[in-house]
Amino acid sequence: MRLILLGPPGAGKGTQAQRLIERYGIPQLSTGDMLRAAVAAGTDVGKRAQAVMDAGELVSDEIVVGIVDERIEEPDAKKGFVLDGFPRTVPQADALEKMLSEKGLKVDAVIEFQVDEKVLVGRIEKRAAETAAKGLPIRKDDKPEVFLRRLEEFKAATTAVGPYYRERGILHSIDGMAPIDEVTRRIEEILTAAALD
Repeated sequence: MRLILLGPPGAGKGTQAQRLIERYGIPQLSTGDMLRAAVAAGTDVGKRAQAVMDAGELVSDEIVVGIVDERIEEPDAKKGFVLDGFPRTVPQADALEKMLSEKGLKVDAVIEFQVDEKVLVGRIEKRAAETAAKGLPIRKDDKPEVFLRRLEEFKAATTAVGPYYRERGILHSIDGMAPIDEVTRRIEEILTAAALD
C-alpha cells in the first residue's frame, strides 16, 4: 500500500499517518527526516544534499527523489509506505511516478485533506495557546506568522498536485475538519476500495 497524504499544514496528516503506520505496518516517509538521515549516513545523495544546503540553497527535486528512491529500498518499506509532505509540486509528482515506474511500482491512493482555512488557523492558534498554558515551548510551526507563511507556500506550490492525481484516477478528497476518528474511518473506506480495484 503506497499512499500520499496531501493537504495544508495543520490538516491532520501527521495524526492519520501514525494510525496508518500502526494499522498497516508501513513507514511514514517524511522528506525532511529522510534528508537528515541521508546526510547523517553520508550516502551519495546525502553528500550532494549537504553540499547544496551548505551553499544555502534549496535541495533540488532530483536530490529529494533520490532520497525517496534510496529510502523505499529499505526492508520496512517493501510492503508500502505513507508519503507526507511530498510531492509538493507537479515536477516532483512526475519524478516520483517515473522513479516508481522504473521499479514496477505505483502510488495506490492519494488522500487529499480538504480544510476550512479560517478554522484551521483557529485550530493552530488554540494548539499554541494550550501548549503555552502548559508551560511548554510552542512548536515553531505553530507560531501564527510561521503557520500563515507555510499555508501560503502550500497554496502557491502544491495546489496543482491534487488535479495531477485526479487525472490519474487515484485522488480521494476527504473532509480534514471532521473528527479524527471519522477521518480515519473515511481513509479506511478509501483504502479498502483501492485494494479491491
